[in-house]
Amino acid sequence: MSVDVDNKRLGSASALAFRALRGGSRAGDAAARRRMIVAGPLVAVVSVGAALLATGAAGIPLRDPDHVAGRRFAMLVALVGVLVFLDVLVRASRRAAGLIPSWALIAEVRRERWTRDRAIAVGAALVSFYVSYFAYRNLKSVVPLLRPNELFDRQLADWDRALFGGNDPAMLLHTLLGTGAATHALSGAYLLLFVFIPVTLAAALVFSPNLQAGLFYASAQSLNWLLGAASYFLLPSLGPVYTYPAAFANLPVSDASKLQALLLDERIEFLRDPAVGTAQSIAAFASLHVSIFFTGALAAHIFGLGRRLQIGAWVLVALTTTSTIYLGWHYVVDDLGGMVLGAMAIGLARALTGFDMSPRRPLSTAKPAPA
Repeated sequence: MSVDVDNKRLGSASALAFRALRGGSRAGDAAARRRMIVAGPLVAVVSVGAALLATGAAGIPLRDPDHVAGRRFAMLVALVGVLVFLDVLVRASRRAAGLIPSWALIAEVRRERWTRDRAIAVGAALVSFYVSYFAYRNLKSVVPLLRPNELFDRQLADWDRALFGGNDPAMLLHTLLGTGAATHALSGAYLLLFVFIPVTLAAALVFSPNLQAGLFYASAQSLNWLLGAASYFLLPSLGPVYTYPAAFANLPVSDASKLQALLLDERIEFLRDPAVGTAQSIAAFASLHVSIFFTGALAAHIFGLGRRLQIGAWVLVALTTTSTIYLGWHYVVDDLGGMVLGAMAIGLARALTGFDMSPRRPLSTAKPAPA
């Protein structure tokens, strides 16, 4: 059956997104392409459904009380808009006779590159990603309400010491790296997540010519939110800095320590009155920081990115893992669990989207623009 016939059956909205994926696709049938389109929204729907069940059981509404999800979504949309403009400008510059392309040429490239079909597909992926994140924050928030007085920090700490011959891994890092400049450096590394997510997601969706790589990546990262929330219910825990604060008392004040204090205040306020308090965001097992960076590193290989980018992705994984242990956010076992979640997210995204994961396709395969 031809692609055009399948388009007619999909309906207007599905056909628009379907045609956005059609260009440049070499393998897979129409069913696989439909999976590519609906994967992100499907993850979002499942995540919201789980959040509704959890918050309903906890007796609180589904909400974004501190507007974090909304603000971050707005920032991502703005970033995508800037990258779209740069994408069109660079492509138009390659066609221009001089250094600066005319507005007519820019408009022509925009119509060719950013059709309504492509814009709908990218917009759906962005909305789905942040709906999943919104649901994740609600799921994470109600863990102490649904599993009260159940914490596994002692067991996680015992497993860590067993892995390191009876030694505390955080204390080993403090001795090895010191407690001065290393604290601020690793604090900055830990906070890189809040830049890594929007930048890599926007870049994958904007610069991917047929959107398949971008939609696959967005689906994988969305799955991290859902899998991470599930792991919080599996082994509720606070993390070393909240359970054994004396071990981190000698670290200087940093942006990470300020965030730790803020999260603790929010948790106390939430547990005092869950109906009106802000969302609480403390959970140790598994590490979503490590999971998300690990997913990014695996994706760098799958997309066939350059060697420097692949090495850089693994450096970020190493820095993030080290920072979570050094600063007391996570146990080593949490980080190992995060790597498992990252690999699971890639595998599930492959199953949902039908994406060809053979490491032979670069993220951008756009042909040189005609003279």
